[in-house]
Amino acid sequence: MSKNTVTKEGGLEAPTRHPIEWQSEDYWSRDKLNTELERVYDICHGCRRCVSLCDAFPTLFDLVDESDTMEVDGIDKSDYVKVVDQCYLCDMCYMSKCPYVPPHEWNVDFPHLMLRAKALKFKEQGASFRDRVLTSTDKVGKLATIPLVDVTVNALNSNKTFRKGFQAAFGVHKDAPIPQYHAKTLRKSVQFMTKQVTPKAVGKTTGKVALYATCYGNYNSPDLGEDFYRVFQHNNIHIELVPKEQCCGMPKLELGDLDAVADAKANNIPVLARLVDEGYDLIAPVPSCVLMYKQELPLMYPDDEAVAKVQKAFFDPFEYLFLRHKAGEFNTQFVTGLDNISYHVACHLRVQNIGLKTRDILALIPDTTVHPQERCSGHDGTYAVKVETYDKAVKIARPVVRKVDQLKAEHLASDCPMAAAHIADLTETGEKPEHPMTLLRKAYGI
Repeated sequence: MSKNTVTKEGGLEAPTRHPIEWQSEDYWSRDKLNTELERVYDICHGCRRCVSLCDAFPTLFDLVDESDTMEVDGIDKSDYVKVVDQCYLCDMCYMSKCPYVPPHEWNVDFPHLMLRAKALKFKEQGASFRDRVLTSTDKVGKLATIPLVDVTVNALNSNKTFRKGFQAAFGVHKDAPIPQYHAKTLRKSVQFMTKQVTPKAVGKTTGKVALYATCYGNYNSPDLGEDFYRVFQHNNIHIELVPKEQCCGMPKLELGDLDAVADAKANNIPVLARLVDEGYDLIAPVPSCVLMYKQELPLMYPDDEAVAKVQKAFFDPFEYLFLRHKAGEFNTQFVTGLDNISYHVACHLRVQNIGLKTRDILALIPDTTVHPQERCSGHDGTYAVKVETYDKAVKIARPVVRKVDQLKAEHLASDCPMAAAHIADLTETGEKPEHPMTLLRKAYGI
């Protein structure tokens, strides 16, 4: 090393993300992947700041500490995947803990390295039938919301005897909360609710939004669509549904099935880009879906103009309302306070780097105190459902659950409905969680 070379321990620069080079040959090289895994694992072993985030890091450190050398070179490379299997791409290590992310010279992007390892594993081994089904949210949703089928599915999922058998046969933990399915989907619920509102553009917002319903919103939480319509129309924002959509691809991304992600992108991006050309902004009720369009797809397709166009127009819904509020275009005429709210801040919302805009909007309601819980729920869509990782998801959620139980607030809310259900199921009271948009509608009295 020359005398002029300085190696920094961490850095103060904002983290930057490099494109995901999944279309290059090197990305799919097992030897090159293992070399990079060893390099990054060694850096993580020497740091250990992320040990409390999820089970990926304790798994790595146990492998190191139990090896003959007590260093990364003592780990059998076939065991590298044990760490990968515990990562659910929450991104919190990258965004909130790691001091060695780009532009640091060590260039550590742990989540996207895990994604690469998941992708190569999927390419070499495929996935189990259970994992393919759990991540095929569109197909499952369409089948489970057929009239009468939804009633049967919901009845079976709430039957303890069935759930024990389902765990043994399919690998879904018997205690994991499973969302209900509704024949009257979000699309059906709001089909007659669109009304013309003259859009008023302020700041970065056009005042005209298209709601990307998402699989969960459409099939599992249809009432949420009505809440969105009522609140946005109450704020003189024109809102209507994206005319057609399929899953954003996040479940398949977490599985490592990048070809399925590419298929979803090919179906969704032209529709969304056309809406942007027509003057629409884009929103979605689930943070993971927003993140998919704001971060993951742009990094997978850095040169795609349509993807970039959609990225620029996509907003978290409360980010959107707060931008309107800054310009004096948010309705603050509330009719009722909400007392105390235990508000869980979803990881995929935190990593968008927009601040706690949901908290800020809810805090405008008189006689309302919002108590944010900035800790991972451990849910991740499928991680908290699988029999082999359910107990780990419960352990990860415990700090949040403990805070919720201590607070005993009148409301439990999270922007992520799945995380909220997981947390609520573990609380002492088992109270029903509410989406922040539902709470906002209650405060308006509409």
